[in-house]
Amino acid sequence: MSVMVKESPISEKDMIAEAEKALADISRIRDGVGRVIFGQESVVERTLVAVLAGGHALLVGVPGLAKTKLVETLGVVLGLDSRRVQFTPDLMPSDILGSEVMEQDENGKRSFRFIAGPIFAQLLMADEINRASPRTQSALLQAMQEYHVTIAGARYDLPAPFHVLATQNPLEQEGTYPLPEAQLDRFLMQVDILYPEIEAERRILLETTGIEDAKAQNVLQPARLKEIQTLIRRMPVPESVVEAILTLVRSARPGQGNAETDRHVAWGPGPRASQALMLCTRARALYDGRLAPSIDDVRALAEPVLQHRMALTFAARAEGTSVRDVVAKLAKGI
Repeated sequence: MSVMVKESPISEKDMIAEAEKALADISRIRDGVGRVIFGQESVVERTLVAVLAGGHALLVGVPGLAKTKLVETLGVVLGLDSRRVQFTPDLMPSDILGSEVMEQDENGKRSFRFIAGPIFAQLLMADEINRASPRTQSALLQAMQEYHVTIAGARYDLPAPFHVLATQNPLEQEGTYPLPEAQLDRFLMQVDILYPEIEAERRILLETTGIEDAKAQNVLQPARLKEIQTLIRRMPVPESVVEAILTLVRSARPGQGNAETDRHVAWGPGPRASQALMLCTRARALYDGRLAPSIDDVRALAEPVLQHRMALTFAARAEGTSVRDVVAKLAKGI
């Protein structure tokens, strides 16, 4: 019988009752998203898992695969205050964070007033994030990790919950600035969006080219989303899953005794990857209607959690090896 690791004490009866309520809410969320986003079940699942786990996600896909539509739909369905920022080379940090302006009152006294930028939202969509300069990209670093920003020495807390869903086009790289490793590590998951299946594309053709498009409907409030996120952090995790996470993440680091990794990986994931897997496996279990995660959840989430936290050696890239190939082999070994 496996040992269970709990974040905080909660009776099994209370856990089941709370989980059943959360399952009903998650079902309504899935139905609400499914009214607008056709097919792409894996993409919707991974993106919702990232949000339910309380983190951020990087959506990578070619134009026209409904990345922007998905983020907009999630904002409406979850009832979140959403803002969208189109990242461009001339975008400045103050365009995201906000800035101080000098004002003069009727007595002639001058003072500074802070005008909040679009980052002060519960859901920030960073569209084509790699088109902005590193200076502007770095404006998100503190916000994504610490949930507050510092302007002119003053701290400003961000709304709760706070999520960044960023999009990126993997094809058009001219005039772009690759995200630095420190920023990539802030994303709980990288969600790759592929072309839809034929039946999903058929439905897209039939339902989006008429007079009326399907509209997203709000089914949840932000306070309820926070309650579900808290429940996920309290879910028990079997010791076997903890060991599987540790084995997977450590085997992805060179110098840890794995010959394949030593040959192909230049640098591997840090402890933040283990934390991400721990949260995401819980969220995926609840998303699937289970009260505790399994090793299958670890295998299913290995690619989206690890692929943006690793870099291959030059020799591996020359051989045509991809990060996904390496992660897939490591996931099979747990």
